[in-house]
Parts: sequence; structure tokens; C-alpha cells
Amino acid sequence: MRFFSNFYRLLGGVCLIAASATTQAQAWPERPVRLVVPFPAGGATDLVARVIAQRVSRDMGQQVIVDNKAGAGGTIGAAEAAKAVADGYTLLLTTSSTHAISPHLMPRLPYDALKDFTPIAHLADAASVVLVTPSLPVKTVAELIDYAKKHPGQLNYASSGNGTIVHLTTEAFKAQAGVFITHVPYKGTALAIPDVIAGSVQVLIDAIPSGMPHVRSGRLRALAVTGDKRSTLAPELPTVAEAGLPGFSSVTWFGLYAPRNLKPELVARVHDAFEKAAHAPDVVESLAKLGVEPAPLGAPAQFAAMVSADSQRWARIIRDRKINLE
Repeated sequence: MRFFSNFYRLLGGVCLIAASATTQAQAWPERPVRLVVPFPAGGATDLVARVIAQRVSRDMGQQVIVDNKAGAGGTIGAAEAAKAVADGYTLLLTTSSTHAISPHLMPRLPYDALKDFTPIAHLADAASVVLVTPSLPVKTVAELIDYAKKHPGQLNYASSGNGTIVHLTTEAFKAQAGVFITHVPYKGTALAIPDVIAGSVQVLIDAIPSGMPHVRSGRLRALAVTGDKRSTLAPELPTVAEAGLPGFSSVTWFGLYAPRNLKPELVARVHDAFEKAAHAPDVVESLAKLGVEPAPLGAPAQFAAMVSADSQRWARIIRDRKINLE
């Protein structure tokens, strides 16, 4: 009898613990939530985070406070978030940079992108636009590829710096197209645009919101967008895949993480709150102005699988193209 008494006492304790965890998850958030953004205020990731955080705050009745911890390509903020308590009150909204690219460029990262975080949600994606100087006699991606093959080494392309998504996307384009175009790194694409307009650099893959005003004014020519589908900001432009390079796609994804070992009940609660916010009509409208679209609905496991595939892809490009931060 004593055995059964102890067994039922133990079972009751387990049930109480499970019930407590569920109640805690249902009550989240009971106080303000800190949302770490590992990039500067005013940048694309910061703006995406603030639009979504504002909606989550409204929906959940608790403030979600964006905390910019910029530096070292996002790795400083990511490392800080990784060390936080896994209670749902410190989250990280980040991009491909910290979790799919930096691990292959920075061997001494202060965090493990796979082991130190709990994947929560794939929130949004941003494609880019392929731009050329108007003096270049090409109007399509196919014509650009043909021109580059006939004039090897005579074209230059700009990037926002070594190891950035602009650099990697263009190298992926070159590799798939089988062309040679010389890399000219800048400290941001805004500094490169005047040289592309002038024609000293002929090609630039840039964010759609910053690139398209120069296209509308006639100072640059747009050939295609880099995403899987056409952009609502430039619906007249085909995708690179449609325009001459089948299968090509490159986007910057925006995703939500917590420190490792966040309880499954809280993962589900946080996931649902942020995914719902990202798909709210007012948020979708605001994100569209930034050239960002909400990601397809999906579970945390699907987000983790997407990041893993993206990481493997960039690892291959970085290795094969011998890319480094020097």
C-alpha cells in the first residue's frame, strides 16, 4: 500500500508541475518583454521589429520593448540574448546574418547559433532588386549574363561589404550564371549607388525600397527581384528565376528566437503571439512599405529547418567562393 501511496503522491506532483508550466505559459506576458535587435536603430531589422512589437503589445496588453544591441554584424546582440534567462521575457529578433552567415565567416563566435537558442518563428522575408547602370546595354537578367560572358572581367559589382548578404547573393548569382564580375565592397549600398549611377560600377543588388526610387527617376535600371515571387513594391519586375536564372532565390529572413531551453508551452504561446502580429493587416501594410512580406505560417520546427537549409547554402557559397571578412 505504501508503494501505491508514494506512486500517487509522485504522480500528483508531476501533474502539479505540468499544470504550473501550462498556467505560466497562458499568463505570458505578465510584465514587459524585452525584444533584442542586434542591429542599429533605424535599420531594416529595427523597423521590422518595431512594427511587429507594437502589434504584439496591443494584442497582449503588455509592452514589448525593442532593445538595440548593435555591433560586429549582429553577433554582440545575439550573444547577449543567448545568455538571458529562458523565461519568455527576453527574445531576439534577428536575420540570416547572425544565424546562417556569421557562423561560417566568424569561427570564434560568442554563441552557438544552433545550440544556444530556441527557434520560435519565421516572421518575414525581404527580397532585393538587381540594378544596373543605364549605360550598360542590358535590359534583362539573361542579357546581363550574356554580356558578362562576352566581356569577362570588364564588369564590376558593388556590395555593402565583405560577407554581407549583398556580397553573398551576388556571388551566388555569379556562381550559378557562370560569369566573372569583379567585387567592389563599400561601407553600405547607399555609398555605392552614386558610382553605379555614374557607371564606374555597373551592377548592384540592393534592398527594394532604397533601390527603386533611383529606378523610378531613370538613374538606374532594374532587371529583376531576387525572391521566390514578385514583389508588391515592384510587381512589374520578374524574379531572377523567371528572367534567366531558373531556381535562383535569395532573401533576407527575419526570425524570432529565445534563449535555449524555453519550455514548449511558452514556445507555443510566444510563437502564436508574434506570428499572429506579423500577419495582421496593418502590419502587413506597414511591412510592405519596407519591402518586407510576412513569411508563410509555420511551426517552430519548420523555422529551424529553413534556417538549417539556408545556413548550409551560405556555407557552401562562402567555402566555394573563398569569401572572408578581410
